[in-house]
Parts: sequence; structure tokens; C-alpha cells
Amino acid sequence: MTVTGMGGASRRKFFASCACCEPTSARSALPMERRSFLAGGLAALGLGTVAAPAVQAQPAKTRIDVHHHFLPPTHREALTKHKMGAPKWSPQMSLEEMDKSGIAVAVLSQVQPGTWFGDAQESRSLSRAINEYGAKLVQEHPGRFGLFATITPLDVEGSLKEIEYAFDTLKADGIGLLTSYDSKYLGDASFAPVYAELDRRKAVIYVHPLAPNCCADVVPGIPPGSIEYATDSTRTIAHLVFTGMSQKYPNIRWIFSHSGGTLPFLTQRFIQQQKVQKHPHLPNGPIPEFQKFYYELAQGNTKAQLAGLSDLVGVSQMLYGTDYPYRDGAEVNDGIAAWKFSAADLRSIENETARKLLPKLKFA
Repeated sequence: MTVTGMGGASRRKFFASCACCEPTSARSALPMERRSFLAGGLAALGLGTVAAPAVQAQPAKTRIDVHHHFLPPTHREALTKHKMGAPKWSPQMSLEEMDKSGIAVAVLSQVQPGTWFGDAQESRSLSRAINEYGAKLVQEHPGRFGLFATITPLDVEGSLKEIEYAFDTLKADGIGLLTSYDSKYLGDASFAPVYAELDRRKAVIYVHPLAPNCCADVVPGIPPGSIEYATDSTRTIAHLVFTGMSQKYPNIRWIFSHSGGTLPFLTQRFIQQQKVQKHPHLPNGPIPEFQKFYYELAQGNTKAQLAGLSDLVGVSQMLYGTDYPYRDGAEVNDGIAAWKFSAADLRSIENETARKLLPKLKFA
């Protein structure tokens, strides 16, 4: 998958594909009389009836997926208009994947690069369409979906209106943001009015990375999604902490993708930064602030990644995520199984912490 940054002339395309097929049994297509005749004839010959294909048991659905993308038709059209790729997705694809991976509820969030293409009115209209589509899915599939509503904090006025609509009318579970907007990271002072309203509402903000405008083709042959996504998460986390923005609005609960990107591996550098710069709002250094955030485990679940994250935060700050449709649940399921969390820790990661953060979620 190659991914685009936000705004500017140097947009990068991202692409993901998924091919699904459901083979049809030739025998089931036969007329009923023909099937009965074949079964009876085989029985008479002592061969018994043709056995029906074994049905694979589905795992119990208890997991809450906080990193699950959706792509309304309006958003797909906008991405096509701006010459950007888009993954294959449908509501039925999501539901089938959820059933296969033991996911009870998926909290839907926008695909990157979101809705900002340089025009505030376009962004407002597109965000509204995405949010209404997501709310409709929540209603049409009771107990299977939640919603992180889309806003674009570059457009403060539009964001404030959409926050009101998303929470008061659509009953969204939280807000979905990207790590940067036109090279502005989430600690930017211009976003303060948006955060003030979200802090007042004690909102949950889920943050997904992208490749910023600076870094489309830094290493030839290595797509930005392989390095820049994780790096952009780290940039925006550090910006929120070192600018003091996350402390200024303490009622916001932040969820970051992919086990915090490269954050667990750069903690010593951030500790040293505070020693040199001596930010007065960080008397105990940046680590206590990093430990207040939540981190979901999609594409962040190898043993090395989990070791780093576990050293930084406790299980109470970890959440289950898949990154569907770019990844499926099998990947994270295998990763956390290999780490051998205790049964209590698994319940916390896969269900309990998300239920505390998102109490409005309903279950089928």
C-alpha cells in the first residue's frame, strides 16, 4: 500500500486490494429430484450418502476492534476525483471478517487521507456524508458497529459544527483524526478551540497515521507506508506532549495506532530532550504523559513491538485493532497469542478497556 499525504501538490497514492470469492457447489445446483436419486443410488450400493462439506466453527465474538476502516461511496468518489487509490470494501466484507476473527463490534473510522484536499466546504460536505453513512451502518447492524466521526481541525468552524452534529445527533462514540494536516501536527496551537470542545465533552480521539508531504519517496523502493506511518504517529504524539497540548486538555482520551509507531523505541531520546530543553510543564519528563495514552495493536504485535510497548505502558493502556481492510484479524490474533498474555490481560486488551472508554457501544 502506498499512501498519500495531506494537501499540497506532492500527494502520494495509496492502494490496497482484497479479492474474495465464494465457490458454489456444483452438487447443490442440481435439481432436488436429481440429488435425491444420487443419494438413494449410492446408499443402495452400500456407499452411503455424499457427506456435506464440514462447516468451520466460528470463534466466539468478544473482541472490540478500534482500528477498522470503512469507505462510503461518497468518499471513494472523492478519492477517485483527486486521483487517489482506495481499498476494496463493503459492509458485508467487514461483517464477514468480524465473524471470522471473533470480533463482536468494530468501531468505524475514515480511510486516509481523510477529507482535506485544500477546500473547507468540500471537507465539510464530505465529512458529513461519511459520518451519516457510518451512523446508518450502526443503526442497520445493531450491536456490530460503532463510529469515530470524521472532522478536519484545520477548519475550526467546520469541525466545531460537525462535533456537535456527530455527538448530539448521530451519537458517535468518538472522533477520528489523522496524525497531521498540511504539515500541521496535532499539537498545533490553531487546533486549540477544537480540543477545548472535545475536552468539554470528555471525548475519545482515535488517531491514524499517514505519510506527510515531506516524505513521499525518502528511500527508493520502500513505500512510505512501511516507515512513515509509524514515524508520523511518533511525531504527533511527541508534539502533543512537548507543546503541552495533551496536558492542557486532560479530559480527552487519546488512542494511537500501531502500538504507538516508533515511540517505544525512542523514549530515551525524548527523555534526553526534556533534560536539555527543560519544558516546565514536564517536571517528571515525557514518559508519564506517554503512559496516559492508549495504544491499539494493529501492525504492532510482533514480539519485539509488544516488548517495547509493554515496557512503556501497562496492559490497561492496550487495545485490540486490526486495520481492516488493509490487514485482517488473523494477524493481530496470532501476534497477541504468541506473546502469551494471561487470560485476564487478553480480556482487558480485547474487550474490557474498550468498553470502559466507549460505554455507548452496543452488542448484538
